[in-house]
Amino acid sequence: MRDTVLFLDTTLRDGEQTPGVSFHLNDKVEFARALEALGVDMIEAGFAGASPGDFEAVRAVARTVKTGVCSLARCVEGDIRAAADALREAARPRIHVFIATSPLHRAAKLNMNREQVLDAAVRGVRLARSLCADVEFSCEDATRTEPDFLYQVCRAAVEAGATTINIPDTVGYATVGEYGELIASICREVAGERDIVISTHCHNDLGLAAATTLEAIRRGARQVECTINGLGERAGNASLDEIVMGLRTRRDIYGLRDNLNIRELYRLSRLAANLSGMEIPPNKAVVGANAFVHQSGIHQHGVLRERATYEIMKPEELGIPQGGVVLGKLSGRHALREHAQELGFELTEHELDRAFEKFKELADRKKDITERDVMAICREQMHGSHGMYRIHSFQIFSGNRMTATATVSLQRGADIITRADCGDGPVEACFHAVDQITGFKCKLESYQLRAVTEGEDALGEVTVRVSNEGVTMLGKGVSTDIIEASCLAYLNAANRIIEARQERERTHQQETGV
Repeated sequence: MRDTVLFLDTTLRDGEQTPGVSFHLNDKVEFARALEALGVDMIEAGFAGASPGDFEAVRAVARTVKTGVCSLARCVEGDIRAAADALREAARPRIHVFIATSPLHRAAKLNMNREQVLDAAVRGVRLARSLCADVEFSCEDATRTEPDFLYQVCRAAVEAGATTINIPDTVGYATVGEYGELIASICREVAGERDIVISTHCHNDLGLAAATTLEAIRRGARQVECTINGLGERAGNASLDEIVMGLRTRRDIYGLRDNLNIRELYRLSRLAANLSGMEIPPNKAVVGANAFVHQSGIHQHGVLRERATYEIMKPEELGIPQGGVVLGKLSGRHALREHAQELGFELTEHELDRAFEKFKELADRKKDITERDVMAICREQMHGSHGMYRIHSFQIFSGNRMTATATVSLQRGADIITRADCGDGPVEACFHAVDQITGFKCKLESYQLRAVTEGEDALGEVTVRVSNEGVTMLGKGVSTDIIEASCLAYLNAANRIIEARQERERTHQQETGV
């Protein structure tokens, strides 16, 4: 049996199915690069047959990274051929076909009997294998499927050419021991002595995703499908950081290796939170803000004397900032670049110029610039500051007995455009003024404000989700002024909507020739 656990990251596919999450094409490419730096074995980049947008995303990721890239596909010819086309330029392509197998799904969703499901699975795998040498097959809702039928379908998929068999706990239904026993039986009844990888895909509906995944590994699974920060449908998927640190921390139990560079975990976790708009709960295992914080006096005393008393992992090994270098207003561009690289950010010259400009502005407002400030600035420049419009200036008139009014000036190329509007508060007034300048009204779906650091001069980070005519985008803004951060975030989202509309128009013109 293999002694290495393979990691398939499905943040860009299943993670994007998190309610309220939608990744921009450029976000997916950036995230795929970060996953490659982490060292995942396979990136599930999307569902190429689902939409033109997903097709382009899979193709863009396949062109960008050298690691394995796969696309999900139903056992439907159109889906499978779309996946193969999207993966044509991938260095290591894989087609991941699936079909539901449980009695409930067969009756309520597919309206198919056992024989029809079996036939569709075999035809789907055969077609995929004729188009791609690496084929994975999944039985959706496997944990509620009759064992005899599950073995039958999996054996047939292997005979048809699948080399990885995935056993999803699609709705987080299985208990830990139950899922472990199922995986052991699949290893015994399906894989046997053949060179077949048995894979897990566990959801967290009952809070058991990490536990069931780790038990599956102990019982013979050698690929895990997971997401960064546990993003995914409903309560989410098994979280990659929890799985890999479970394996490494308890190597005495599992005795297995992996190919991951865990120093990238924290940066990737923050990137996922930034791109998805789903902040990490402070008590999240491994990468949460409280994961290495000790409040009890007894705990503090123990940690000060010997960290291992209350810490079973070393935060620096996960890339979690531990303080150290403090930047100030006299720090130069080179120092910022070096510090950004230490935190895992490779900025282009243009991004570095903008980041340094923002850094100097912030240094005039704050005495010390922390690592978290630098991370927020870098994140904003890498995926928050580009687009048709930039903020030139704004002015607010507001009070508890007056209607808030905002005058906003945006720069578009060499032009400065100024509009004024009002709202229930200064933030809404700014948003309305931006709408006047861009020429279309956006709907604010959500608004989040958090302090990046502590103190009166804390840097505030605003995340908004904005929609217009069926297009929803995330926007980020950072500033010591929460009005400015809000305006930056809203404009960032508006710029992304404009880009998406332009891309949609270009695609329509290409398809119709008009």
